[in-house]
Amino acid sequence: MISSGFRPDNFTFPFVFKACGDVPLFKMGLQAHCKAFVSGFLSNEVVQNCLIAMYMNCGEKEVGSVVFEGMNNQSVVSWNTMIAGLFQNGCAAEALMVFYRMVGDGVEVDEATVVTVLPACAVVKDLETGRRVHVLVDERGFGEYAPVRNSLIDMYAKCGNLDEARRLFDDRNWRKDVVSWTAMIGGCVLNGCVSEALHFGVKMQFSGIKPNSVTMASLLTACSSALFISHGKCLHGLCIRLRLKDDIVVETALIDMYANCGNMNFSARVFETCSRRTATWNAIVSGFAHNKHEIKAIKHFKLMLAESMRPDQATIASVLPAYSDSADTNQAMSLHCFLIKTGFLQSTETTTGLVDAYAKTGCLDAAKELFEGLNTKDYVAWSAIISGYGKHGHAKTAISLLERMIEAGIEPNEVTFTSVLYSCSHAGLVDEGVHIFQQMLHAHQVKPSLDHYACVVDLIGRAGKLEEAYRMIKRMPFEPNQAVWGALLGACVVHENVELGEVAAKHLFEIEPENTGNYVLLGNVYAAVGRWEDAESVRSLLKSRGLRKAPGCSSV
Repeated sequence: MISSGFRPDNFTFPFVFKACGDVPLFKMGLQAHCKAFVSGFLSNEVVQNCLIAMYMNCGEKEVGSVVFEGMNNQSVVSWNTMIAGLFQNGCAAEALMVFYRMVGDGVEVDEATVVTVLPACAVVKDLETGRRVHVLVDERGFGEYAPVRNSLIDMYAKCGNLDEARRLFDDRNWRKDVVSWTAMIGGCVLNGCVSEALHFGVKMQFSGIKPNSVTMASLLTACSSALFISHGKCLHGLCIRLRLKDDIVVETALIDMYANCGNMNFSARVFETCSRRTATWNAIVSGFAHNKHEIKAIKHFKLMLAESMRPDQATIASVLPAYSDSADTNQAMSLHCFLIKTGFLQSTETTTGLVDAYAKTGCLDAAKELFEGLNTKDYVAWSAIISGYGKHGHAKTAISLLERMIEAGIEPNEVTFTSVLYSCSHAGLVDEGVHIFQQMLHAHQVKPSLDHYACVVDLIGRAGKLEEAYRMIKRMPFEPNQAVWGALLGACVVHENVELGEVAAKHLFEIEPENTGNYVLLGNVYAAVGRWEDAESVRSLLKSRGLRKAPGCSSV
């Protein structure tokens, strides 16, 4: 148009900006911005609003904010565009701040404002602001507008107030659409009300509303447990009848649903018949990794690359646990090279995952080098490196890293303390382990779990303080599990304490009666002190219960 000698006007630029934002083409948008400035149309409100939207769609929220702040007349459309742009760029809290400014400046809120700001309230779980917006809705009479009502239902559900969402949904003075039902179903799933979500799905069909792909994805997510796999299969059939099975959202949800139910055969069969897109590859890789099929997860990741499918950050997050659990140094090094080449190693989360992978393979020097190179070390990174040193017998290093973590102002969590206590137990650092346990209880107010008690019982027991270990078990605020009693029984075998060994074994026989290892350990205690008849009676008990000791084997 320009090269033909025609001069663009104030009607031309909004369309150009919209096209640049939709593609997106940031550099071309900048050129169009300059052309609008030179042509004298940059003071036009419509042009300015479209310019803000273009920059927001291109992910340039700072530039969009500069245009907004430079406007002489900021209309309600300008404010709405700014709020929506910040929200879509993942800045929900900033979007709410702009909304507060809008209300403070006396700008009249409209339906579009409400529909824009309520999702931001939902993301940051700001129920108080959400309620204030609800009051504005009632005052202005926006409640009959379906998108506003749907946004309110979604906001209340995501903020954890399912009762209020249900009250709005059940109001008979408005006509529910597919978005209304989907918001309610998604809210139930988010709040763990699986049965209620499935019930809404049935009611929706009886009401004559046809579910869409998002509805089906929410219902399939509700079935992500082995208890509901039969419901998931029925929903799978419904997706086929509704001709939604080829939708990328539904395909991904089906793969995830079967994987979360532990049925990787069905998950893989869905994947084999679905489209080969990044989302479906991510789902199958994540499914195999989640179900401890590390080799298959890595294999599918490599197949994905072989098919020239470009991985994204979610792909890397899905496959990193598989590389960590495989404990294969060569695989970890291969992945490290790939991450450097593709630029994914710039992400803190990715580097932390690689630290964990190297730590689990025993390459502690490589793990430490990556860890020290992190600009921002969060508690996940600290926990990964501490766990790595702890599991490989470097208890003192693990303790010094814990001290560094606390000095850096990062609060350790229960996983961090479990790793350190485990390492102290296996290194025989009794005083250090007990001190860390007390520090965890009093200085950091971390509520102890069964794993913490199992580590401390094992620690004290290995040191021969069996009576003290038993007293700790009796003082536990909850019922001891097999790990706690097993730690005591193992210590009794080492120190030949028959009396406490019998107590521990009695509880273990009740908790896990089919575990032959407990019978063998008790027999070993008897044998160690020469009580051969008792040892033989344990073997007889094993046979009478139809149990058989698993034969030993070598991995060499």
